Amino acid sequence: MRSNGSNGHKLNRRSAEFTQGRNRAAARAMLKGIGFTDEDLNRPIIGVANTWIETMPCNYHLRDLAARVKEGVRAAGGTPMEFNTVSVSDGTTMGTEGMRGSLVSREIIADSIELMGRSYFFDGMVALVGCDKTIPGSAMGLLRVNVPSIVLYGGSIMPGSHKGRDITIQHVFEAIGAAAAGRITEDELREIENAACPGPGACGGQYTANTMSTALEFLGLSPMGTASVPAVDPDKDEVARRCGRLILDLIRLDMKPRDLCTREAFENAIASVATTGGSTNAVLHLLALSREAGIPLTLEDFDRISARTPLYVDLMPGGKYTAVDVGKAGGTTVIAKRMVDAGLVNGSLRTVSTRTLAEEAQDAHETPGQDVVHALGDPIKKSGGLVILRGNLATDGAVVKVAGHERPLHTGPARVFDREEAAMAAVTEGRIQPGDVVVIRYEGPSGGPGMREMLAVTAAIVGEGLGDSVALITDGRFSGATRGLMVGHVAPEASRGGTLAVVRDGDEITIDIEKRSLSVNVSAEEIAERFRTWQAPPPKYTTGVFGRYAALVASASEGAILKTPGMD
Repeated sequence: MRSNGSNGHKLNRRSAEFTQGRNRAAARAMLKGIGFTDEDLNRPIIGVANTWIETMPCNYHLRDLAARVKEGVRAAGGTPMEFNTVSVSDGTTMGTEGMRGSLVSREIIADSIELMGRSYFFDGMVALVGCDKTIPGSAMGLLRVNVPSIVLYGGSIMPGSHKGRDITIQHVFEAIGAAAAGRITEDELREIENAACPGPGACGGQYTANTMSTALEFLGLSPMGTASVPAVDPDKDEVARRCGRLILDLIRLDMKPRDLCTREAFENAIASVATTGGSTNAVLHLLALSREAGIPLTLEDFDRISARTPLYVDLMPGGKYTAVDVGKAGGTTVIAKRMVDAGLVNGSLRTVSTRTLAEEAQDAHETPGQDVVHALGDPIKKSGGLVILRGNLATDGAVVKVAGHERPLHTGPARVFDREEAAMAAVTEGRIQPGDVVVIRYEGPSGGPGMREMLAVTAAIVGEGLGDSVALITDGRFSGATRGLMVGHVAPEASRGGTLAVVRDGDEITIDIEKRSLSVNVSAEEIAERFRTWQAPPPKYTTGVFGRYAALVASASEGAILKTPGMD
């Protein structure tokens, strides 16, 4: 075994506390009972954090991929030890009470990876991720433990096909609204349902999973080019083996997550979200990650970076291509090359590959004639997709994704609902009219609890043919598959006394993208008067994981992280 790295330290210096010496004989005896040998236990121990689960396609294939990672670890002289954590599927729980668990699961994933890393003294860690919250949750846990670590994304699902066009889960949600409006038949809805998800992998547009996997490559925690290899591509096995080998190199260099996740790296990650038209959930997750890394980051940073970053990548939901098409075009390295060549990111930063972002970008092999990633100087639009709004409805901020075709100004009467299900019923029963502003409140991080995604509602609005004439605002959040003029993450949330709590049916609401404004056209005096008789609704949960989360969660403007002692 190569016991020394270039830094002169033993590669198993951390795990030695767990495996070496007379006093650790009992621990070794137990480990030998499941097949580990003295030789295994003398090597660097690599924790393989797996988010495999049998409740969704996104993570379904990660059990096999973990086996390939472990092959790479063993080949490079390490000993892998695999463990599992939870995963809650946004897509399968959407529109139900179970969706409240999705964002909560991010914290549990982070806690469990931190717990395992601290308890078992791993010398390095590789986290396998797929569905939305597994990506930031795993990265948060790795930042806490701060040993050499890699995040390996399982990859995108292949697109389905219906009537000659590529479809994703987005099209199923929109078809639900179309069927409710009588625009398609129930039989066609079933055809779309049956075709949309042809196998394992995460949702197939630049939705939250693909957005965050791209962002982690630019942040430096995932090797460049690995995210864009689809889940079922035969090359994914070698990607996994490479990550298993690479973790030993990182241990030799003692390169840790907090070494890579600098302020400039977070700005690179935000730029990657902006240029790909990525999910608004990236705002929540990158804020949360920045706090784990000890890096100050605010909503204004997202607006500033997005404003200066052209939209170069033509991806669903706002564009026409699926995430798989990025791989066909040459992969995320092509996106990195555009960004480096345009001076939109800091290419000098080191990444988990042990090379700089610029070095990785120069290895790009662009497919001739591809138009998924537009040519340098020919962006789809001159600024990125993320816009931060403020006003009397969102004094602490709100987030909207602008793909380029949305109207920049909307004023209309509020149609107010206190939970997602009530709004969904109104949409599918034809009670929402052109020009309306649908308000869904008490769905924030604490009030929900769990800040449910509103894809079922937003997609139904589009499916009903109202996408170009109806706006929606909420203290909840959106799926990366959401499109249209939809404003989320409104803070302060209604349950904690945000103005959203006293909006009434018929109040005139104005969304002004250019002025970065979100306001209800009611005087400050009238708002204060309404609050005199307002009472916060009782919490939906007072015990268990949801009760703890509701009591401890911070505002969406702070990443909806859990408060700890001493935190304001």
